[in-house]
Amino acid sequence: MNKKKKPFLGMPAPLGYVPGLGRGATGFTTRSDIGPARDANDPVDDRHAPPGKRTVGDQMKKNQAADDDDEDLNDTNYDEFNGYAGSLFSSGPYEKDDEEADAIYAALDKRMDERRKERREQREKEEIEKYRMERPKIQQQFSDLKRKLAEVTEEEWLSIPEVGDARNKRQRNPRYEKLTPVPDSFFAKHLQTGENHTSVDPRQTQFGGLNTPYPGGLNTPYPGGMTPGLMTPGTGELDMRKIGQARNTLMDMRLSQVSDSVSGQTVVDPKGYLTDLNSMIPTHGGDINDIKKARLLLKSVRETNPHHPPAWIASARLEEVTGKLQVARNLIMKGTEMCPKSEDVWLEAARLQPGDTAKAVVAQAVRHLPQSVRIYIRAAELETDIRAKKRVLRKALEHVPNSVRLWKAAVELEEPEDARIMLSRAVECCPTSVELWLALARLETYENARKVLNKARENIPTDRHIWITAAKLEEANGNTQMVEKIIDRAITSLRANGVEINREQWIQDAEECDRAGSVATCQAVMRAVIGIGIEEEDRKHTWMEDADSCVAHNALECARAIYAYALQVFPSKKSVWLRAAYFEKNHGTRESLEALLQRAVAHCPKAEVLWLMGAKSKWLAGDVPAARSILALAFQANPNSEEIWLAAVKLESENDEYERARRLLAKARSSAPTARVFMKSVKLEWVQDNIRAAQDLCEEALRHYEDFPKLWMMKGQIEEQKEMMEKAREAYNQGLKKCPHSTPLWLLLSRLEEKIGQLTRARAILEKSRLKNPKNPGLWLESVRLEYRAGLKNIANTLMAKALQECPNSGILWSEAIFLEARPQRRTKSVDALKKCEHDPHVLLAVAKLFWSQRKITKAREWFHRTVKIDSDLGDAWAFFYKFELQHGTEQEEVRKRCESAEPRHGELWCAVSKDIANWQKKIGDILRLVAGRIKNTF
Repeated sequence: MNKKKKPFLGMPAPLGYVPGLGRGATGFTTRSDIGPARDANDPVDDRHAPPGKRTVGDQMKKNQAADDDDEDLNDTNYDEFNGYAGSLFSSGPYEKDDEEADAIYAALDKRMDERRKERREQREKEEIEKYRMERPKIQQQFSDLKRKLAEVTEEEWLSIPEVGDARNKRQRNPRYEKLTPVPDSFFAKHLQTGENHTSVDPRQTQFGGLNTPYPGGLNTPYPGGMTPGLMTPGTGELDMRKIGQARNTLMDMRLSQVSDSVSGQTVVDPKGYLTDLNSMIPTHGGDINDIKKARLLLKSVRETNPHHPPAWIASARLEEVTGKLQVARNLIMKGTEMCPKSEDVWLEAARLQPGDTAKAVVAQAVRHLPQSVRIYIRAAELETDIRAKKRVLRKALEHVPNSVRLWKAAVELEEPEDARIMLSRAVECCPTSVELWLALARLETYENARKVLNKARENIPTDRHIWITAAKLEEANGNTQMVEKIIDRAITSLRANGVEINREQWIQDAEECDRAGSVATCQAVMRAVIGIGIEEEDRKHTWMEDADSCVAHNALECARAIYAYALQVFPSKKSVWLRAAYFEKNHGTRESLEALLQRAVAHCPKAEVLWLMGAKSKWLAGDVPAARSILALAFQANPNSEEIWLAAVKLESENDEYERARRLLAKARSSAPTARVFMKSVKLEWVQDNIRAAQDLCEEALRHYEDFPKLWMMKGQIEEQKEMMEKAREAYNQGLKKCPHSTPLWLLLSRLEEKIGQLTRARAILEKSRLKNPKNPGLWLESVRLEYRAGLKNIANTLMAKALQECPNSGILWSEAIFLEARPQRRTKSVDALKKCEHDPHVLLAVAKLFWSQRKITKAREWFHRTVKIDSDLGDAWAFFYKFELQHGTEQEEVRKRCESAEPRHGELWCAVSKDIANWQKKIGDILRLVAGRIKNTF
């Protein structure tokens, strides 16, 4: 037993030990230690206290309010040394110098406090001990009893009864009495049996039952309670139906009284109740305190300066915003009394008032301000009848005859004939208004309009619009030769009157003439002002920018006039002719294009592209002989031009004139031998299935141009077509020795090895190609696809990560990386791709395909449009767009037409189809369909 005894038992407690302190069982404090507690609702000791001070809570509120009040600055509270009891300036702002002063005073107080610190602390300690002896805590009073608890045994402790509720069951669990209303059948039964007892149960009478001091049960001491309707005369029977109706009527009245509103109405419309609540919600977004401050501030402004109109307007609008429309109306009407000469106050009052009242307000405003145009216009707006509007405006014109705004408003309401009469009077009253003169000219006949415009020029010699209108008038009446003279005279006259010719304004006027259909006026204005204010060396650049701007504004005649003027100034500039030709190609007719190109080749005979455009235009129109004649003229001007030779060959081969094409190519090889001429010769024989002749030509070409990679590609592809894989591999290897930086050659050799099952060799070829051509996205992409086709997706992902490290801005790699990811991660990858290559067409196409795969049709279409707009030469984008529209839209024909006009030449899928020998004569539309047919929705 002794071994199990704890070592600290029986030992004295250490110094400062408090039993139970470690587990939180400290002494407790009761209300007797700190004084008696009083509830807030307890009455105070003063029996005769006034209302509002009769409970403890009221006294506490009063004391708290007294503490919150401002300091007492009475003379009785003043001391000569300490001053007032509180701080005299406590309500003022607390600034930096106040903070410094407080720090100094605090330091002084601390220094003074340290002098008698020990003596004061000793005195305080003695006072606390004395107080504790006089009023000991409950804890100290019971300390001896708590020490005796150590002697209590476990049995005695367990025998102490639990503290319970000594009340009886009924007091502990009060049950409310259930009162059941007596049915009508009860009264009917007792009436029939002749019983007059009305007491049902003594308990019911105790709790307000049906026992009444009058015989008969339902009689009441109030007049009108006993009616002939309730008791049937002569029988003593009770009419139950009438009682039910009376009870329902009483219930309706009580419910109506319960739902009574503040205004005294006793009916609430349940349907419109919520709507009314919504209308009561203030529409302002500010805090209620801000509104109160604003209201107080505006009231101060009104009282300080009652003749200040903006104060009244702001006050009215504040009340309007907060939903107090009547208050706003009252305020603004008071404002009209204080500021009767303010237009704004009267207009605001008219706006706030309802219809008829607003008319009265405006009438009053007119009496105070008979010259105010805005008030007259407002008065006309308030009228609903056209005749009343006319009457108001004519009355206004009597008082203010020189107001252009009033004349315009009045003329708009009149019929054309009456309007012409009014305008003739209007230009007399307002001779400097250009709008009125021009409006009158439009309504007059040709001869009268000329007279009106001449008068207008005399009255307003500095306005250009009158001259331009005169030119448009002459053009509309067939006098086109006068248009140029009028515009030239306009420039001269305006300069003579000191008007600066603003080139931009005149160009805008010309664009407006273009939109109005006045072509001659538009061109005349352009010719007159296009050269004003431009340095000689900047003319070409500025004019081309002006032409582009006009095209962007859809002012095509203006652009045509600019190009015509530029070609007069620069007849030998090939770039200007080209810009003009492309403009006519896109926005003009075939005839206008051919006429322009005829002039162009006459001025620039050495510009091959102009000859070729002319020939192509004729060929597209089906006029092959004219195209041949243009190319013949081009040969004379450019005897050994490769472009013209090849264009002639293409013209003949496209029209199935293969023998003529062969003769042309043979002549070209002898007179102008180039690698492209040889390549076209090989291709012509190849597509004609003359394989032997094609191979011989290819060998001859490679002897002259062994560094031209396309010849090596064609040689290898011909061998591949003949199933001669070894010879094809040899051709590609020889080509790579001569052209090690040709990416297509590396790809062809790799795909050849993959085709015959040599995957390891294909992988080695691509690694070698990447070493010789670092940072080449096309080679990295082929490496990734090789592994993916082999089913090694992990290796493909690793290679893609390396590729993106080496070529972080390659759009074609990012577009492939998006679809290498699992479906949930593709969106994140597309966001990363767009951050790196925001304007890359391959990335945009990949995002469009991603939306397509998620069935987000509208977004996919939007991204397809964006892709073909950024790069219209990417054939793959057109093919995917066409396939998308075939499946989900109706715009496939529009996409096909846009693709044919764009004539795309690039794209992986596009080139695979367009450069296939079997499709060499296919048109753009046919190739588009073929490529779209090859696309599978596997993404």
